[in-house]
Amino acid sequence: MGRLTTHVLDTASGKPAANLKIDLYLLDGGVVHLRTIHTNADGRADGPMLEGTALMRGHYELRFHAGDYLRAMGANLPEPAFLDVIPIRFGIADPDGHYHVPLLLSPYGYSTYRGS
Repeated sequence: MGRLTTHVLDTASGKPAANLKIDLYLLDGGVVHLRTIHTNADGRADGPMLEGTALMRGHYELRFHAGDYLRAMGANLPEPAFLDVIPIRFGIADPDGHYHVPLLLSPYGYSTYRGS
């Protein structure tokens, strides 16, 4: 059974990014909001963002609300912040696969990859 998972690590603090808001969108046929979650104490969603028949072949976008999280953590950000909402667009080619999209975050940079 396929699934989409994510987690966020705050590389500036060296800790998981707890309570970071993430929106998930399907991009095929227009932009459709699928769900919103907040990361748990381990910087993860409590379960898959999508799984089973809900995970379909197509184009998706995760929007990580980094600016709100960083401000809540006490980061001294300029206005506007260099990073605010970070969109990551990706494709699901095999709906039976596991797609893990992590975010490594700091106030002035981020990276992602397809994890396992």
